[in-house]
Order: sequence, then C-alpha cells, then structure tokens
Amino acid sequence: MKSILITGASSGIGKATAELFLAEGWTVGLLARSEDKLVEMAEGHRNAIPLVADVTDPVAVARAFRSFSNRAERLDVLFNNAGIFAPGGTIDEIALEDWYQSVNVNLNGMFLSAREAFRIMRHQTPQGGRIINNGSIAAHVPRPNSVHYSATKHAITGLTRSLSLDGRDFGIACGQIDIGNARTQMVQGLVDAAIADGATPDPTMDVEDAAKSVLHMANLPPEANVQFMTVMATTMPYIGRG
Repeated sequence: MKSILITGASSGIGKATAELFLAEGWTVGLLARSEDKLVEMAEGHRNAIPLVADVTDPVAVARAFRSFSNRAERLDVLFNNAGIFAPGGTIDEIALEDWYQSVNVNLNGMFLSAREAFRIMRHQTPQGGRIINNGSIAAHVPRPNSVHYSATKHAITGLTRSLSLDGRDFGIACGQIDIGNARTQMVQGLVDAAIADGATPDPTMDVEDAAKSVLHMANLPPEANVQFMTVMATTMPYIGRG
C-alpha cells in the first residue's frame, strides 16, 4: 500500500485528490487547519490519517510529517497543494497583508512541506519518493489583477526545478502540475465575480480530472517522472493569453 500526504486536503483540489487516493487504496495523510472537516473526510476510511496543521507554522508542519511517517511507516508521495487566492487588484491596490499572506501560504508553506518531505524521503529505507507541487496556469501566464498569486506560483516553478535537481542523488523525484480552472469553491468565486462585473468567465473543468492527473503522476515508477503537466479546461484562454 503506497502512502501520500496531501496539504490543503479539506477543500477544493486537495479534497478531491484525497478522496480519489483513498478510493484507490492508498494510505492518505490529510493535512489542513480544519480538524472537523478532516475528521469527517476520514470517517469510514481506515487508510486515512488526519493531520491538523497550518502550513505556515514550521513546528506544526514538522510534527505532522513525523506523525504521518511514523504511522504509515513510509512517505511515498507529497502532494504539495495548499494555497490561497487573496483579493485581487493592480499592485497599488493590493493590501500589504494580502501580499504577505499570499507569500506565506503559497510559497513559504510549500517550502516547509517540501522540506519535511525531502528530509523523510532522504532518510527512509528504501530511500526516495516523489514530490508533486501544485503550480497553476498562473505559473506561466498570469490572469489580470493577480500579481501576488502569480508571483508566488512562478516561484513554485523554481522550487520544483531545484527539488528535481537536488533530489536526484536521493531517489527523490519532483514534478509540477499546473491546473487551469478546476471547479472548486475558489474558482467559483472568480466565476461569480466575473459575472457580477458583466464579464464572461473563463471556462472550467471537473475537479476530478485534476485529481486523476495527480494520481497518474503519483503512480509512475521511480525511474519515470512527469516534470511539468498542464491540465486545464479545453477552451480557457491559456494559449494566447496576454
């Protein structure tokens, strides 16, 4: 039985991915801040391990990863997924607290989670594992009024490349999935805002298709890796955006 730890597991892409991996028989670490949601998700699943932690808290993250490693006896995959989309605007309109929160969750949180996963994978026997970072279409081309989100997601691409390089000697693969408009609560908020402004919202896709893509990446043998995958709504303005 393979093991995966998923951050941001209580909602959105993280929740859909966790539910799919549980159904596939994986041992799944469900990491998020909302204990009640995690307990509810874990009901009826002997292979679910709720892990209450804020990804911006180094001590809590380290404790959660150690707990999962001890209980599952191994960490095969990290889906480094937790993130936020703070209120948008041009750079002069974005509140500093929203900038700092975006950097803290989307970048620092993913760094801390990858750091603990790398440490465990490096020292477990047999050595190795896989880290899958949740990037975004915004890691390549930004949507308007999203400098805080886009900057952090571009940084995740640098994190992915560095982890992929540094992990080679330890059997640790790292890849990135860039997801375009999977139907989650966050994306629905963007759709609703566009409609309220009289604009045509971007097309969306079923969040389960994003989860299936993560499953494909996670199921690869150690000798193979998806370095970057883009999965998106077919007609969304990604090619030619700008």
